[in-house]
This record gives sequence, structure tokens and C-alpha cells, in this order.
Amino acid sequence: MSINTGHGLPFLPGNTFRDVTKSAHHRPQTLSYKNGYALPHRPKVGIGQAPLLSSELTQSEINQFSSQTSALTYGTPHYSPALDVIPAHVAYDKKVLRFYGYFQQEVLHSPQEGYRVRPVVLYYYLEDDSMCIIEPVVENSGIPQGKLIKRQRLPKNDRGDHYHWKDLNVGMDLVVYGTVYRVTHCDSYTQDFMESEGLVLNDPEPTPVDPYIQRRTQAGRSYITPSVFDRLHQFLTMDRKVLRFFALWDHTDSLYGEARPVTIQYYLVDDSVEIREVHEPNSGRDPFPVLLRRQRLPKNIKPACKPFPSCVLEVSPQEVHQYYSPKDFQVGETLQLMGRRFLLYDCDEFTKTYYQKNHPDLELKPKPVVKKTTELHDRHEVPPYNGFGSLEDSLQNCLSLIPEPPKKDLMKMLENDHKVLRYAARMDSQNPQDEGRLFIFSYFLSSDMISIFEKSTRNSGIISGQFLEKTRIPKPGCTVDKPEFYGPADFAIGDTVEVFRHRFVLTDADPYVLNYLESISDQLPSRTLNSLRQRLGVADQEVDPHTDPPSGKDISVHSCCHGDTQRALFNSAV
Repeated sequence: MSINTGHGLPFLPGNTFRDVTKSAHHRPQTLSYKNGYALPHRPKVGIGQAPLLSSELTQSEINQFSSQTSALTYGTPHYSPALDVIPAHVAYDKKVLRFYGYFQQEVLHSPQEGYRVRPVVLYYYLEDDSMCIIEPVVENSGIPQGKLIKRQRLPKNDRGDHYHWKDLNVGMDLVVYGTVYRVTHCDSYTQDFMESEGLVLNDPEPTPVDPYIQRRTQAGRSYITPSVFDRLHQFLTMDRKVLRFFALWDHTDSLYGEARPVTIQYYLVDDSVEIREVHEPNSGRDPFPVLLRRQRLPKNIKPACKPFPSCVLEVSPQEVHQYYSPKDFQVGETLQLMGRRFLLYDCDEFTKTYYQKNHPDLELKPKPVVKKTTELHDRHEVPPYNGFGSLEDSLQNCLSLIPEPPKKDLMKMLENDHKVLRYAARMDSQNPQDEGRLFIFSYFLSSDMISIFEKSTRNSGIISGQFLEKTRIPKPGCTVDKPEFYGPADFAIGDTVEVFRHRFVLTDADPYVLNYLESISDQLPSRTLNSLRQRLGVADQEVDPHTDPPSGKDISVHSCCHGDTQRALFNSAV
């Protein structure tokens, strides 16, 4: 029991006295601030109270003074009981176990693959024991990939049990909805968690390789150390420079063999060789002149590759010891290329200059070659003229399958357009009915054609009009190969003209004919001009040969015309 030391009485109710002089009844402060810091201090001892010594109070009692609150002011505090169990969604929040595996998908109706190996990732969420299966996406695979099974609790069996993290292990088969997933390994966090819970994981397994992907994987490339030869310099200096040799391909030792002329071209830009045949016209050979396409020709092959059959071996650059170079092509020598013999008998001027400049030690020895003379075939005989159409049109049918129109002299047509020479004639026939039949010959200078018009004779019984349309009339006795046609020099007064087995005698002519023929008298015989002058006499009015004569059926009357026949022809309109 505590004793009141101030009065010597026990500290009991009734033994203490109230200090009537006390005027401050507030609770003493235990905290104060000094230099900006909160510091505790001892409360003052009132009258009738024993002083509190620091040695008499423990630290817990001192802390109790500062932490006690008034129950009357703030009420009785309520303390929550301590929890013994932590929920799973709090303890395992954001904690996921990750396993790696694969499953095999069967492929039907494919000769290239029987199954596919598809890798997957299995996630196990500890907070709610749910799982999800995701397949990593492969670009351009053509297979729907990504999330195969969404997050859910996966059934373990038909009794309603679900997979737990204690059921998972490496190297096991996980059956989910009829698909067997093989678990191969896991990450480091999953391994640490399983071992902390007392589960021993099996050894990890490798994921098998898809056989189809493995078959399509390209083999690694093998690289060869490039040579020190500057290919770029060769391209820049030797581009479009070609050595051309004229040779004979000699294969007379074979059945029906012969020596064919060929051209060997050596391209300096890449040391390639091309051989082309020289086909003669009508040789009967196929129009494919390339005997050997452009390529590099191997000269020596490595000894290790010689026992292999050359007809099967595809020679690669690694198997060739040496290629053909310009030094191997010597004019005058026989060269063996791809098993064939070629006699180089000559070359062009550029090749000769190249060898004189770069290889002066090589001597070029051109050899004369006797060319095979081809037998002359019989010349094509043109069949005789059958009388249909003109000679030129009929000849075109014999020269080509699709005949073309004969060519015309355009300048002659332009200079002599509308210029016509007209003659009067009578028919020379043994038939008495043809006596008295009068005709007009019109010679067109632009095309050298002749048309014949028959004048009407009263009570003759013969229909007048056009007797022969415009055509070129050949002379009798000429051949189809060298035809000769009638011209102005052949029309002399009194001469007989044979037109397709009809004979006509020229009796008169238009004065324009005489004037035109006198302008070209140096090209005509004097007999033709003399006959015209004698028939027409001296004209009172000269006619300009450059003016167009009367054309069509209108024939004017000239004062120089004589004779009843001439007046009958020219005084009437035909």
C-alpha cells in the first residue's frame, strides 16, 4: 500500500485532502515542442500526491501515459481479432506456374507429312486453380494459333475432379478435352515453387522437331574465299569485246557426217564461249543456229572427278581445274571442244588486232578452205499464158502463193495523165461479114494500155461499142518470160496490128498523135513519122503536144483530115 508521505497517512479514500488553493484542474501535458521537436516531459505533482521518479517508472508505463485515451471522450476502443488463416486470392495473387509442352496433330490425305508437332505453353493460376493453354503464333503458318483453351478449371476425370498444381509434373501426359499434351519442361519460378512444396520434378525433355519443317529447311550455304582477280575491272574494260573465229566442225567419221561451217565467239567480259552454225539457203536444216549456248568451257577437270561418267556429271566450278582462255584458240589448229573437233581456219580483224597486241608470241596461220559448190537446180519454168487477165497478173500467180499486184511507174502516170493517142483502123479478116467494120484505137501514155472501140454501122447487124477494154497488148511471137508490148513506135499508117488473134489495119490517126511523136522523134523510127506525115499532110494549125487531147467519145473535126473513112470517123460522135 502506498503511503501519503505529506501527512503520514495511508493513501486511502478519506485520508487525502483536496488542495483548496488549486485553481487549474486541467490534465497536465506530457508533450511539448522545443526547437521544433516534439519532446515528452513529466507532469507536475499536485498537493497530496507523491512525486514520480524516473527510476520508478518503466518504459512501458511511460508509453502508456502517452497512448491512453479517454474512454469517456472517445468511447471504448474495439480491437479486431488476429487472423490465423490468409485467403488464397491474397496469398497467391499474380502467382502463375508456367509449363512448356506440345501435342501431335494428325494430318490426313497428305503424302508429305503424317502428323504435325505443335508447341504449347500451359499456365496455372494459383489464386483460383484455373489453367489456360496458348500456342505461340508462327508467322505465315496457315494454322489458326494463339489461345487454344481459355482460362478455366480443367476437368481431370469424369467424376468431376479438376487438375491441381500437385497433379502437374515435367515429363507427363496431360489429357484435356481429348487432346494429349506432353509436358516437357518449366521455367525457373515454377521449379522453385514445386520444390518448396516438396514435389520433385522429373528431368526436362526436348521438344521433337516437326518432320515437315525439317524437310523444308534449307541446308547451310558453303562459302568460298573469293579470288584476287578483279572481275569488275574485266567487266569495265572488256564489255562488248568478242573474239570471232571461223571454223569447220569436222564429223566426217560418223555416218552421213560432213564438215559444217561454224562461228566460234569468245566473250572477253566473262571468258564464255558460244558456237553458232552457218546455214546456207535451202540447206534443209532447222533454223536453230546455236550449236552450243554461251557458257564457260572447262579445259581440265580435277583427277578425283574423272572416273565419274561425264554424261551424268554436272561439272561445277569446284570440280574444274582450268577453263579455256584466248591462248587456247590458235588459228590454223584443230581444237577439241566438248568432244567435237573444230578446225579454226580464220578470224576477223578485231581478233587479229587483239592477238597482235596481247599475245604477240602466238602466230596466226589462216588456212584456205575449199567451199562446197552447190548444184544448180533447174530454173522454175513459167507456164504458158492461159489468156485470163493480163500477163503481169497471171505471172504473179506463178511467183507466189498469195499474188501481189504488179508494180506501176508512178512518175510516168503523173506526167502522162489524160494523154491519149487515137488511131482509126479496120478489121482484116477472111470473113466477108467483117468487111466495113471500123474501129478506133486509144493508146494511153500513162499506162501503155490500149482500148478498142467499134463504130456503129447501119444495117450491119453487129452491135457497136467497146470491143476491148484497157489492157496491154503483147506482140505476136513473144514469150511470157520476156513479153513485148505494142507502143507508139509500132503504130505506122498501113501496118497490121494483131490483137489476140484479131488483125487490124491502121488507116488514119489524130493530128495530136503526129505532134506528140514529133516531140520524141529521137525515140521513134522515121518510118512511123513519115507514114503519119504522108497520111495527114501539112497541118494548117499545130496542136501543142503538152495539151490534153479530146477524150471520151467526142472526136472533133480537123481541116487536115482527108478521105471518106476519116470523115466518117471523126465527123460524128462515137
